[in-house]
Amino acid sequence: MAETMTFPKTVRVDLGDRSYDILIGDNLLASAGTHLAPLVKQKRVFVLTDGTVGGLYAGALEDSLRGAGLAMHLKAVSDGEGSKSWGTLGEVLDWLLAEGAGRDDVLVALGGGIVGDLTGLAASLMKRGMKFVQVPTTLLAQVDSSVGGKTAVNASQGKNLIGAFYQPQLVLADTSVLSTLPERERLAGYAEIVKYALIDDPDFFEWLEQNGARVVALEPDALAHAVAVSCASKARIVSQDERESGVRALLNLGHTFGHALEAANGFKPSLLHGEAVAMGMALALRYSVRLGLMTGQDSERASKLLDSAGLVTHLNCLPGGPYPADTLVEAMKQDKKVRAGRVPLILARGLGRAFIQPDADLSDVRDFLDKELQQG
Repeated sequence: MAETMTFPKTVRVDLGDRSYDILIGDNLLASAGTHLAPLVKQKRVFVLTDGTVGGLYAGALEDSLRGAGLAMHLKAVSDGEGSKSWGTLGEVLDWLLAEGAGRDDVLVALGGGIVGDLTGLAASLMKRGMKFVQVPTTLLAQVDSSVGGKTAVNASQGKNLIGAFYQPQLVLADTSVLSTLPERERLAGYAEIVKYALIDDPDFFEWLEQNGARVVALEPDALAHAVAVSCASKARIVSQDERESGVRALLNLGHTFGHALEAANGFKPSLLHGEAVAMGMALALRYSVRLGLMTGQDSERASKLLDSAGLVTHLNCLPGGPYPADTLVEAMKQDKKVRAGRVPLILARGLGRAFIQPDADLSDVRDFLDKELQQG
């Protein structure tokens, strides 16, 4: 799988009249104004960020917007998962209304997945829909949450239970901003990159076995290639199934286990989303082995790829525990993908051969998790 050197790379999300581009490359913040100007009708842009990202990059974005003749109206929410809440959503909508924002304005998400999810949902609700643009500043957001139009906030019953499908107008993935990411955040994003390989791209899996360390080290060519392949994979699936009525569910590989782990942890920062997904993928593949669907050798290759980057693939070693099997199974029953009481799992018949198991046997899953917890 060769790397190409054209920058910025462009990936198209093909959704008819809701189609949009993902631009991937270094220093895209400097040209953000140029990319945003065709989308605006008034010479202003509304920007939602958090305290940390705003302190790092709001100035650069404002300079770029000013250079394109656009004024920036900025709001910063608190850092962390707590901002993905009904209360914060209300604050954002009140701010937009007080500022006089309308349906023809553009709301920009400058931040990671939390800010992106909150921004997208606020845009979908604002006067029944205003335009929005994703400027993701974490690796996880660049390869996953900024693409595909899923927007949500959390509820006390679980993660992302209040939301909507609402597509952005544009995604600007500036890979140079990833240099300020803490290592844990970088690895959390890498877990989502591995996910795309495990779903349906064994060639990409082999490429990651050879080049994953370069991606984690943020080497520009390898990083841009991995982000572009991941975005293209997600775009291809979303184009087939925008609202997750079928094949899009494959993108949840590792997430049913992962969301249960996050819920059991109380969504505390001791367990990041990508860390939970990495553990969830390892569990999903080992459960596939238990069911006789794939070989233990393939499962171990996947765990080794995650382990080699520093991601945890053994339940007893996962931060934020303990994670009792009964607690995890109860959390899985609350997953938003449950239909008529049936809990689907994404399992695999091999590397790059994921499939949807629509009706998991939760009593067997509980036994499996009990055995996992007994492992050293």
